[in-house]
Amino acid sequence: MSLWRGGHDDPELERLAAVAGAASAEAAVAIEAADPVPPQAPVDLTAAAFFDVDNTIMMGASIFHFARGLAARKFFTNSDLLKFTLQQVLFRVGGKETADGIKSSREQALSFVAGHTVDELIDLGEEIFDELMADKIWPGTRALAQMHLDAGQRVWLVTATPVELATIIARRLGLTGALGTVAESAEGVFTGKLVGEMLHGPAKAHAVRSLAAREGLDLRRCTAYSDSSNDVPMLSVVGTAVAVNPDGTLREVARKRGWEIRDFRTGRKAAKIGVPSVLGAGALAGAVAAGLAYRKRLV
Repeated sequence: MSLWRGGHDDPELERLAAVAGAASAEAAVAIEAADPVPPQAPVDLTAAAFFDVDNTIMMGASIFHFARGLAARKFFTNSDLLKFTLQQVLFRVGGKETADGIKSSREQALSFVAGHTVDELIDLGEEIFDELMADKIWPGTRALAQMHLDAGQRVWLVTATPVELATIIARRLGLTGALGTVAESAEGVFTGKLVGEMLHGPAKAHAVRSLAAREGLDLRRCTAYSDSSNDVPMLSVVGTAVAVNPDGTLREVARKRGWEIRDFRTGRKAAKIGVPSVLGAGALAGAVAAGLAYRKRLV
């Protein structure tokens, strides 16, 4: 296995990705220390499982479900929601990332939270999860996560969704926590700035590697799951990569590299799909989600 070492071609984008990944891992360690999740079995201290969220563990895009909830609460208009949706689609499928594209996507993400309090976002996230997300969880992927938990391994979500919302999703599913996009807050209010960039593409790989370095994880014993070719960097840093509900490009990559493929869109029950090698590769880790306990205060 060759571990992914690269990232963006643009040095500035690579720097931002590294900053975002380190911030997400730092937040994960902080929240684990502040509010640890009791393990269900003896803890394996050198392995971890990392799950992408959108279309991997949840049907559709979590940030879009959240945006729908905010629109229903008159945070912005349905027209604004449509524009946001189109820009997110272009961001996911538009191909090579550019500095302008990253900047535009960052500005869209910030438009949701700038000027609002952290507590407000958390309260709304709890409500919106119940209303629009709880019934969107893929049972098959949820079963894979539970297998890791039952084996005494910790499980993190890794997503571009704001870390506060990602942590809510993780905790509602009984997972350890989440690595997500970290936004600055001062005096409990979001400043309109991100720490680095959104946790997307190479930034996810940086977050996983940073967390592994902090917690003494053996990445060769870790497992990662995703539906998107954007997450090939993250999938490439671990010992076992699993393509879940993969897009066409990821399916091709998975076939070429010998990665496992699990597709729950066909209606097959998770119980009918054997995954001995997934658990054999290991998975746990050490720090929980990025953000609820992470309050960056500006001086």
